Amino acid sequence: MLTAFGRAFTTPDLRKKILFTLAIMALFRLGSHIPTPGISYSALEACQKAASGTQSLLGLANLFSGGALLQFSIFALGIMPYITASIIVQLLTVVIPRFEELKKEGQSGQTKMTQYTRYLTIGLALLQSSTLVAGAANAPSRLLGGTPLTCPTVTTDNNIPTLVIMVLVLTAGTGLIMWLGEQVTEKGVGNGMSLLILTAIAASVPASVWAIKDQGWGKFAMVCIMGAVITVVVVFVENCNRRIPVQYAKRMIGRRQYGGTSTYIPLKVNMANVIPIIFASSLLSLPVMVSTFANQNAGWVQWINQNLARPDSWMYMTAYTAMVLFFTFFYVSITYQPDEVADNLKQGGSFIPGVRAGKATAQYIGYVLNRITVVGAIYLSVLALIPLIALAMVGAGQDFPFGGASILILVGVGLETVKQIDSKLQQHNYEGFLR
Repeated sequence: MLTAFGRAFTTPDLRKKILFTLAIMALFRLGSHIPTPGISYSALEACQKAASGTQSLLGLANLFSGGALLQFSIFALGIMPYITASIIVQLLTVVIPRFEELKKEGQSGQTKMTQYTRYLTIGLALLQSSTLVAGAANAPSRLLGGTPLTCPTVTTDNNIPTLVIMVLVLTAGTGLIMWLGEQVTEKGVGNGMSLLILTAIAASVPASVWAIKDQGWGKFAMVCIMGAVITVVVVFVENCNRRIPVQYAKRMIGRRQYGGTSTYIPLKVNMANVIPIIFASSLLSLPVMVSTFANQNAGWVQWINQNLARPDSWMYMTAYTAMVLFFTFFYVSITYQPDEVADNLKQGGSFIPGVRAGKATAQYIGYVLNRITVVGAIYLSVLALIPLIALAMVGAGQDFPFGGASILILVGVGLETVKQIDSKLQQHNYEGFLR
């Protein structure tokens, strides 16, 4: 990795792209520390100190924003509205025929889908910022952790104009983040949105690791060793794939023979990536969020607080694991279509050795895909449980840096970025050779 970056900085064009990407990442982190108007930071700090050691309602979203969410900065919502919008648009391609047609139209259709994603991102940002501002004004203790006595308020004024300005600022911050990510994708290196998520998570890793030191140096060393082992395992699994051999039929055109070559279809073990973990965490947070605005003495509210609001409870862990398993199979089934792959192979004059073209090929690919997805679902479930186990062992919560969504994004985005830099280096060398 260091060799690839060293060679990249010796290439002028690639060096400009990398420096541009780093500048955008620095700007993103700067915005995460600019306060939102209408927030009393003295009251916010007092609430956070009183809630130290407790689990907040928005743990995963706060992790994805690099801690900006519970700091109520202008980038508090982070990239989560865009992630949610992208997932929704991707799922709608299976339900809405118009979206499916756009997906097949190539670059023009993709441009239209991106435009829809942007509109939906702004709409979700308005909804989420309104919910966040309402929670900050009415129930800050539920957002930050603690009790109403230790955290009575975090806003300077609860009148309508102030709250509207806060909502607009948070929504505009999400729009700016979306634009910054697109600029990185277009003019920098790697996928801009993914790199901004990586930046947010990486920024919280040092503080998360160092906070474990308060539990003792023995636990600190154990967590570091466990983190190194988990990272190695994740790197290994993320690079694992099942290769289905494909043979191209031989064709005679004139006196020349074409085809007859062989290749393969790569099926990743973790085809769903981090999406099932995000889905499961979001759905489990919904009943807790609803209960925030209900009568706290109601029986169903107390049941939710005892079981679903505590990530270290067996009910939460069981529901979380079941949802991760379900969404892994669900997401893979709608994003990877064996019938479509079989049709493409047939049209391209290729086949899987020992398997008849058409329906038999689709069934074979589906059979292999299901078996791989079982392994991927178990792998994701174990990763998802690591932060919850860490919460019980060392008092670390959703922001535990070596499990769940955080380690998957850090490793996955890092690997993809290095591969892209390496491919650009190879392309540059080939161009230099041709010149």
